Amino acid sequence: MTDLRRAAALTAFATAVSMAAGAVASSDMTGEAPMVGGAPMYADKTIVQNAVNSRDHETLVAAVKAAGLVDKLSEDGPFTVFAPTDAAFEALPAGTVQTLLAPGNRATLQKILACHVVSAKAMSGVIKGMIADDGGVHPVPTLGGCTLQAWNNDGTIMIEDERGDVASVTIADVEQSNGVIHVIDTVLLPEG
Repeated sequence: MTDLRRAAALTAFATAVSMAAGAVASSDMTGEAPMVGGAPMYADKTIVQNAVNSRDHETLVAAVKAAGLVDKLSEDGPFTVFAPTDAAFEALPAGTVQTLLAPGNRATLQKILACHVVSAKAMSGVIKGMIADDGGVHPVPTLGGCTLQAWNNDGTIMIEDERGDVASVTIADVEQSNGVIHVIDTVLLPEG
């Protein structure tokens, strides 16, 4: 995909999210903070401030730190982060995580992590609407230049990476002050 087409796709995705955002209700109507990894996720904290407290995302947090992306994910956003669990990282081939966390692999790690981030706040209802509008599969351009494919599997959002690996959204709509987190069960990888 050319840079111009990628920019157009990002703009179209962000526009669709912005137009539909007002129609989407909070994921937690009880007023209580949703729990992820045994920790409450507060809507008035940033993605990074919340993620550091999740016992299920210790590897992701270590990777974000090693990649130097803490400041980026602490900005105003909005961002949608598809956040793989520690179990998702453990499912990668042996030694992969340690290799990626090595200082010499920072650019590769940044690319992989940025392929989990979208420059819009996309709640699950909005994503499902875009999937339906696109006939069952919706392209999702990421900050890392990857284009993921999203579809609805009996109410569960599925995300396919550029290698054909598929993640399920296991916890959707965890609102943050600078976006939203959707917990996923597979690490998404760029083509190549």
